[in-house]
Amino acid sequence: MSGEAEPRLLSLHAYRGEWVVLLFYPRDFTFVCPTELRALAELHEEFTAAGARVLAASNDSYWSHRAWFGSEPALRDVRYPVLADTAHALGHAYGVLERDGSALRATFVVDPVGVIRHASISDQAVGRSPAETLRMLHALQTGELCPVDWRPGKPTLQLAA
Repeated sequence: MSGEAEPRLLSLHAYRGEWVVLLFYPRDFTFVCPTELRALAELHEEFTAAGARVLAASNDSYWSHRAWFGSEPALRDVRYPVLADTAHALGHAYGVLERDGSALRATFVVDPVGVIRHASISDQAVGRSPAETLRMLHALQTGELCPVDWRPGKPTLQLAA
């Protein structure tokens, strides 16, 4: 979002070959959403170091995004793309739309061939943990069996021969 003078078209197909963390949020100019987007921005370098592209999306327009990001200090450090899904196509495809057209708080981790490897959907009133999403990404990238609360550097499970 930051630095874009005009809207530009993005396609998820352009991210094939890369891990993608796609998160939906309900609306611009709300209370919980900027806390999530800011927390995700704080971990953005770690997601990038893990080889993942971060994308956020709501059904608000580019112009709404631009006004919100320009007026909300908490969003100053957001450097990942924020999609304007005004036609609701992306939200519909991922099954995250409410009756009023807003999105649930949904997070998807998509592998390099386009397979959803993790999905988390919650109520609009409760914020998510980007640190948990990063942990999940790392676990998925091991290709191993990861026990509860597994963290990078910890052993994975091995099947007995």
